[in-house]
Amino acid sequence: MSTYFTIFINGDPFNCHDSMSLSDVLKYLSIDVSGIIIEYNQDIVDKSEFDHVYFKSYDSIEVISIVGGG
Repeated sequence: MSTYFTIFINGDPFNCHDSMSLSDVLKYLSIDVSGIIIEYNQDIVDKSEFDHVYFKSYDSIEVISIVGGG
């Protein structure tokens, strides 16, 4: 039986399957990870850990885009 729960991405609810890693969620949402920082429950996650982060109900991630300019 599949288990789904709600997490929050940039404050918006997202129904997530319990087998989805952070990397899976970002791929599902077509988010290019090259220019972003991910905050997971108020902690910055290194890109090397994206495959190893799994969610619990009501976890929160923030996708922060890095923008350069002058």
